[in-house]
Amino acid sequence: MGGADKGLQIFRGRPLVLHALERLRQQSLPPVTIAISANRNLDAYRAFGVPVWPDHRPGFPGPLGGFATGLAHAGTPLLLTVPCDTPCFPLSICERLAHALQAQEADLAMVATPERDAGGAPRLQAQPVFCLLRAALAGSLQRYLQAGGRRILEWSARQRTALVAFDQADDHPRAFANLNTLDELRAAHAGQDQAAASKASSSSN
Repeated sequence: MGGADKGLQIFRGRPLVLHALERLRQQSLPPVTIAISANRNLDAYRAFGVPVWPDHRPGFPGPLGGFATGLAHAGTPLLLTVPCDTPCFPLSICERLAHALQAQEADLAMVATPERDAGGAPRLQAQPVFCLLRAALAGSLQRYLQAGGRRILEWSARQRTALVAFDQADDHPRAFANLNTLDELRAAHAGQDQAAASKASSSSN
């Protein structure tokens, strides 16, 4: 985002992080507690009325740093993680991941979405920042980070992982589209404006 704080960027009139908070509250199986993982602009994030947890480890070790801090703070048997740059993620994530975790007796459950490989063949693509983790993984994650590891998929491959496919008929194909750059954010705004203009034109005819 060119140095901009991603979670505070505006989408559909509200900061991206607020979209994530609202969708977590609307889950079919809502989390008991919701918190924000952030390392700057902490007062701005606290204004949204939930706890804000900066990384415990120095050097900002990426999403896994947030995972580790969440596990240290949560005080619950499970921790659900979602990114702030995917404002339309499904409202069934927590429930579906929890069911898979229990059914497969897994250590963590991770979203997977239908994609196509370079040859056009269908495959499932893991979305590792959408993850439900058992609290017991805290020690394993700390050891991985201490050894210099930073990749979610590399660490999760060492655990019993359940991949949960979001490929049902009623799963929106763009539910996991992320706004990772300012250009993508502008394009999403432009698409929204064009859709609104089209609707207004249709209504006037």
